[in-house]
Amino acid sequence: MLGGIFIIMAFYLLGECCAWLINDFVPGSVLGMMFLFLALSMRWVRPERVRPVARFLCDNMAFFFLPAGVGIITSMDVLSRYWDIVLVVGTVTTLLVLIVVAVLQQWQEDHRTHGKTN
Repeated sequence: MLGGIFIIMAFYLLGECCAWLINDFVPGSVLGMMFLFLALSMRWVRPERVRPVARFLCDNMAFFFLPAGVGIITSMDVLSRYWDIVLVVGTVTTLLVLIVVAVLQQWQEDHRTHGKTN
């Protein structure tokens, strides 16, 4: 499990370094996750090496939302001032995500069905 932690942290560090180079245009954690995905896809890293750590992190994901929840509670004065904008933006973006996912899923199912019948 220690090897898996090292691999995940190494990709996180790589992502943070790249984010620093591009002035944090994209967060380092996101870049690190993309690099890890690329390494797993290209089979540079075996999934068995990181699977136990990934399962542990996913099983305990609720702990990672605690700081965000505390941040929301400490920002209640701003949220109470702009609650209508936050509500509209949250609703619109949620609907957009649902529509995009539905269209992509339908396209993928159609593509898979046509691929099997030909």
